[in-house]
Amino acid sequence: MRLPAEWEPQAGVVIAWPHADTDWGPRLPRIERAYVELAAAIAHFEPVLVCVADAAIRERAHHLLAGAGVDPARLHFVEVAYDDTWLRDSGPLSLVGASGFRLLDFRFTGWGGKFEGSRDDRLIETLMARGVFRAAERRRIDWALEGGAIEVDGNGTLLTTWRCLHQRHPHMSREQMTALLLDTFAVSRVLWLEHGYLEGDDTDAHVDTLARYAPGGAIVFQTCDDPADPHHAELARMRDEIAGLRNADGEPYRLHPLPWPRPIVDENRRLASSYANYLIVNGGVVMPSYGDPADAQAASVIAAAHPGREVAMVDARELIWQNGSVHCLTMQLPAGLLA
Repeated sequence: MRLPAEWEPQAGVVIAWPHADTDWGPRLPRIERAYVELAAAIAHFEPVLVCVADAAIRERAHHLLAGAGVDPARLHFVEVAYDDTWLRDSGPLSLVGASGFRLLDFRFTGWGGKFEGSRDDRLIETLMARGVFRAAERRRIDWALEGGAIEVDGNGTLLTTWRCLHQRHPHMSREQMTALLLDTFAVSRVLWLEHGYLEGDDTDAHVDTLARYAPGGAIVFQTCDDPADPHHAELARMRDEIAGLRNADGEPYRLHPLPWPRPIVDENRRLASSYANYLIVNGGVVMPSYGDPADAQAASVIAAAHPGREVAMVDARELIWQNGSVHCLTMQLPAGLLA
């Protein structure tokens, strides 16, 4: 069993539709438009499994997506209860093996107890009961971990951040957590980043907002080129850390630094606008954009890191109001997993 790299073949992507009882409630019409754009971008490449809380929300989502011209054959709906829509963190981490699939169901604590997450913690179990997956076993792991906290290259290496995992498990040593990750994900190495964070990110520095693996021994990562910005020193230290990492063969990674977008502030709150929070899909990459001159440069960097894939931009300015972006809202499912 192993966790595939995100660029390996996929059966589809799962999302959860926002509704009035989620944290999106105060801005629901605006976020629905952003979700239509996100779902349409994904559906251009592959199927989308849309979680909806009830039949009325299903009809609402179907109406909005149909109105945007999304191919109905690419859309599949499932009714399931959820607290919020961050499926990168509550959705299944799917291991692949000769005998089928193993869905890792870690304990979801609302990012270290910051938010209510009891229904999200049961999401994978409920999806299993709905018959969504084929030839899959669910393995419950009574240990807090979100999918956005880890990044794998599909070849035995897992990348994570000390800031996040130490916050979740302050009484565990790095050696203890490394041993658990090695065993659970059947990887041979765990690499830790000591530096890197974004203002407005309440995940305690999920790695998927900072640094991402790309094919051929490469890492794409967020930089800050503005010395006056409070992120500058920390992201410079992270860049030095990443430059010092070595792949399984002892070689340095090929590095793809992402440009820094201008600050986005909402009601005196800095939002976490990272280009690293993109989603890789079959034949493409769905990346966040911010109406910024750096958008085009970021798209070029991502295209160079993922050659042969079409880069589709999704305006993420509404998404980051709730402190996450494209990758945070989605979870890819490996080829063959959907029933």
